[in-house]
Amino acid sequence: MLDGEQWSQLLLSFVEEARDLAKQAEEYLLQLDQIPNDEQAINGLFRAMHTLKGSAGLFSLGPLVSFTHHLENLLMAVRDGAQSLSPDLISLMLRCLDEVSAMIELIDTDKGELLVDDSRQQPLLAELASCTGAAAQATHIPVVMLPEQSCGTRGLLERCATCDADGAWHISLRFHADLLRNGFEPSSFVRYLSRLGDILHLETVSQSLPSLADLQPETCYLGLEIALCTPAGKAEIEEVFEFIEDFCTLRILPPTSALEDYLQLIHELPETDAQIGRILVASGLLTERELEEGLALQAAESAQVKPPLGTVLVNEGLVAPQVVNAALAKQQVAREKRSQENSQIRVAANKLDELINLVGELVISAAGAQLRARAHGDASCIESTQTVNQHVELIREAALKLRMIEIGDTFNRFQRVVRDVSQQLGKDIRLEIRGADTELDKAVIDKLADPLTHLVRNAIDHGIESAEGRVAAGKPVEGNLRLNAYHESGMIVIEVADDGRGLNTARIRDKAIARGLIDAQANLPEQDIQALIFAAGFSTAESVSDLSGRGVGLDVVSSAIDALRGTIEIDSREGQGCTFRIRLPLTLAIIDGFLVSLNDDYFVIPLDMVTECLEMDAEQLSSGAYGYLNLRGKPLPCLSLAAHFNLPESHGKRRNIIVVSQGRQQAGLIVDHLHGELQTVIKPLGQLFQHLQGIGGSTILGTGQVALILDIPSLFRYLQNHVDASPAAQRISQSRQDLAGQ
Repeated sequence: MLDGEQWSQLLLSFVEEARDLAKQAEEYLLQLDQIPNDEQAINGLFRAMHTLKGSAGLFSLGPLVSFTHHLENLLMAVRDGAQSLSPDLISLMLRCLDEVSAMIELIDTDKGELLVDDSRQQPLLAELASCTGAAAQATHIPVVMLPEQSCGTRGLLERCATCDADGAWHISLRFHADLLRNGFEPSSFVRYLSRLGDILHLETVSQSLPSLADLQPETCYLGLEIALCTPAGKAEIEEVFEFIEDFCTLRILPPTSALEDYLQLIHELPETDAQIGRILVASGLLTERELEEGLALQAAESAQVKPPLGTVLVNEGLVAPQVVNAALAKQQVAREKRSQENSQIRVAANKLDELINLVGELVISAAGAQLRARAHGDASCIESTQTVNQHVELIREAALKLRMIEIGDTFNRFQRVVRDVSQQLGKDIRLEIRGADTELDKAVIDKLADPLTHLVRNAIDHGIESAEGRVAAGKPVEGNLRLNAYHESGMIVIEVADDGRGLNTARIRDKAIARGLIDAQANLPEQDIQALIFAAGFSTAESVSDLSGRGVGLDVVSSAIDALRGTIEIDSREGQGCTFRIRLPLTLAIIDGFLVSLNDDYFVIPLDMVTECLEMDAEQLSSGAYGYLNLRGKPLPCLSLAAHFNLPESHGKRRNIIVVSQGRQQAGLIVDHLHGELQTVIKPLGQLFQHLQGIGGSTILGTGQVALILDIPSLFRYLQNHVDASPAAQRISQSRQDLAGQ
C-alpha cells in the first residue's frame, strides 16, 4: 500500500492534472461561444468534467465531486440535445469553472482534504438548477430479466426495455497483481461505473486465486465480468478506468457497434477463439451457426499456425474484408496515439532550472579550460578543448530547448479576458491569434502573462471604439484584436494590435505638459510623445473605472518588459489602430554576449543589441559622462561607462565605441578595450546590488573573474533623462542642430 508521502505525490499529480482539465474545459466553452453546435467541443467539455469528477472521487474530494456532478448533468443534457448552450448559460458555466479552479487551489495535498465554503456554491447551483430543470434529472430505466441463452455465457443475459435488442455493454476487466500495492481499490471503480447507468449483472472471476498458503494479501487476483446498461459511450466507460490503465486489462463490447469494433476485439483478447466467438454471439454480431462454421473451418486448416478467426470469417464471406482493414487501421492509429502519449513526461520546473544551472557551470569551466590550453600553447590540448566546447554548445542548446514551450497556451488565456471585458464594456470584439506555435523560454512566458493582460485590457478599453463610434468611423461593428508572435533576428517579437482609434498624440502631449513630464516648448518626435504613456501614473482616461484610469497598467508593462531584458515599441496610426511590439530574448539563462573592459573591469553587452564598433581619438570625445557624435551625418548620443559607473578614466589616446540599438533608438557606449564574443551564463545579482542602474546581472569568465552584464534598456533611459536635464543641454542641442544642418 502507499504511504503518506506517496499518496501526497499522487494528489499533487492530480492537482496538476485538474488545473489542465479546468483550462481545457474553459477553452472548449469559449469555442462553443463562437460555434454553439460544435459536437467535438461539447464532447471534449463533457470528458474534461467527467474525468475531473472521477479523479476527484478517487481522492475522496467530496465537494469537488458534488459540484462537478451538477456540471456534468448539464453537459449531458446539452450533448443529448435536451438543453441548448446560450451565451448566458456559457457565462454561467465559466463562473462555475472559476469556482472549480478555486476549489482545486484549496486542496490540502498534505492532509488530502478539501474544505470549502458551501455558501459560494449555492447561488451557482441554484442558477444551474433553473437552467437545467428536468433535463438534468436522472431517468429510471426499467430492467427485464431474460432466460439464459444458448451461447453458453454464464448467468443471465439481461436486457433493458428502453435499449437495443442485446441491451447492455459487456465489460471484461482483469486487474493486475500490483493494483492494491499502488493504492487502488477495485470496488471504487465499480461504484463509479454505476453512475453512468445500471449494472445489470456483475460476476467476479477468481480463477487466478492461489491456495490459501500461497495467498499474498497485497496481491490482486480479481477479475470482473460486467453487464452495464448506459447511454454513455465507449470513451466515457474507458475514462472510468483511466487511472488504472497500467494496472488492468480492459475490454469493452458495445451493444450495437460496427463490425470493426468486434473484429478488433478478436485480435486483442487473449482468450481462445471459441470464447471470443461466444462473446460475438452474445453481442449479436454472429449467429450460433456462423460461429460453429467459422471454428470448424479454422480447425480444418493444416498449417501449424492457425489463422485468426477473423481471417477465416472473411475468407468464407461471413464478414466483409473492408471491415477488417478498417479495424486494423483503427488499431494502428490507437497504437501510435498511445506511443505518442507515453513519450511525453512531466518534469518539475525546478529540476530543469537545476539542469540549466549545471550546464551554465559547464560552459564556464569549458571556457576556462580553453584559455589555459591556449596559454600553454599545446596544440593537441587546444584541439581537445575545442572539441569539448563544441559538445558543450550542443548540450547547452539541447538543455535550453527543454524549457522552450509554445506561447499558444498563454495567448489562449486571453479568449476569456476578451470575452469578459468586452461584455462588461458592451463591445463586440473578436480575438485573432497568430504564431501560437512560437516557442519561448518558460521563465519568460511565466512573467509575460501580466504585461500582456494589461495591454489587452488597454486595447479593449481605450483602443477599440464602441459600436456607435465604429459605425460613425465607417468601420465594422465587430472590433479586431490580434495577438501575434514570431522570430526576428534571434529574438521573439510579440504584438498586441487593434483596429481602434489609435493613440491621440496631442492629448498625450497635453497631459504630459500638465503633469510636468515635458516642457511646453519641447519639440519631441511623435514616437517619444507616445512613449510617455509608459510613465508611472500617466493616464488619459477622463475617469477612474474598474478597468483603467489609475495610470498603473502600462507602467507595469514597461517595468516587466525591462526585467525580461526586452524592449517595447509603439506603432500607432490615429483612426486606424495601434500595435504594441515587444521584443524579448529567447531565454533568460544563457546568452551570447560581447565582452568589453575598462582598465581591469569587464562588462558584457548582449550581442543581439550590438550594431557596430567604432574607434576614435580621446580628443574627439566629450570629457563628460555623455555627449553626441556624428555618425554618418546623424547625431549619436554617447555614454561613457567609466564616468557612469565612477571608474578611473583610461589614459590611452584611443577609445572604442560600441553602438547598441533598442528598437529605433541607437546609442554609443565608450569603453577601453574590445574582447569579442562569448557565451555568457547569467547569474542574478544579490539583494545588496539590486539598486544598481544599468546592471542586469553578472557572469563568471573563463579566468574566474566576474564580469557585469549591462542592462541596455536601463542605460537608454538614463541617457535620455540626463542628456535633457544636464547643464550642457544647450550645447548638445546646438550640436544636434549643427549636425542636422551639415
